Amino acid sequence: MIEVENLTRVFRTYKKQPGFWGGVRGLFRREFEETRAADGISFHIGEGEFVGFLGPNGAGKTTTLKMLSGLIYPTSGRARVAGYDPTRRENAYRRLFALVLGQKNQLWWDLPAMESFYLLRAIYGLEPAAWQQTLDELVALLGVGPKLNVMVRELSLGERMKMELIAALLHRPRVLFLDEPTIGLDVISQKSVREFLRDYNRRHRTTILLTSHYMADISQLCERVIVIDHGRKIYDGDLDRIAGAGARQRIIKFKPRDGSFPAGWTPRHGVCKVCADGEILLHVPSEHVTAVCQQILNTGAVDDITIQDVPLEDIISELFSRGVAAAPA
Repeated sequence: MIEVENLTRVFRTYKKQPGFWGGVRGLFRREFEETRAADGISFHIGEGEFVGFLGPNGAGKTTTLKMLSGLIYPTSGRARVAGYDPTRRENAYRRLFALVLGQKNQLWWDLPAMESFYLLRAIYGLEPAAWQQTLDELVALLGVGPKLNVMVRELSLGERMKMELIAALLHRPRVLFLDEPTIGLDVISQKSVREFLRDYNRRHRTTILLTSHYMADISQLCERVIVIDHGRKIYDGDLDRIAGAGARQRIIKFKPRDGSFPAGWTPRHGVCKVCADGEILLHVPSEHVTAVCQQILNTGAVDDITIQDVPLEDIISELFSRGVAAAPA
């Protein structure tokens, strides 16, 4: 469904010198700097896949989605979505996909969302009966019926995002690009949006490419992830394989009963960190967890001790810091 080969986008920006004379010099001799927002990215996504697209701020995620949507042109490389070249912006292609940007609005701010839905019906040339059926299904799934005739500016952030999803899906796109759809939402709204996207993907086999900084979104929705950093792809494979890297480590948390352990105490295995509240965190290889726990209990009394898996966020952060990852399965 989505084919990307060596996709590259270079932004060239004017570098102004400070002060008045710097501006004057810029009239005659300008200096520019180049930023590679996407640098030779390649991947393939099949029909119906729900893929997470991860990376730190500035990694090139949004730039890649905009190139796949035809909003900006690549400097080099090629992309095909359902056989279409996004750069040509053909009407047939624009009816095939939808793009939702979590920090941008496509609905009219001073009108009820329902008015924008009527406008979208006219733009896409949808049959009234099919449009109404789709609208009713989406409204029921998201539970926003009572809010359809409320001004968009008066809706909560979570309600607005649900309306944005309805607007994006009214024409039944085969491909959906989601850029931070849960950003700024409360926990309940995030859960509601995730459940909707999971259900919609299963019902309609829509191909979805999702970017998010919330690991809960990725872990609950995606089986496959693509990780990029500084415009380059550093991992493409199963989410379980990344999470499996964390299975080789465990986190042991405990708090000494008297507030501190003997000076200079260190575990036989792993890395030790003392928190501000006196709690001690140990990153320990899985095979040594039992031995380290016995060492802790033999050293002194503790109020509590817990053993946890390494959070997915920490595993992804380690990938970013290394800049490389294991090859996909």
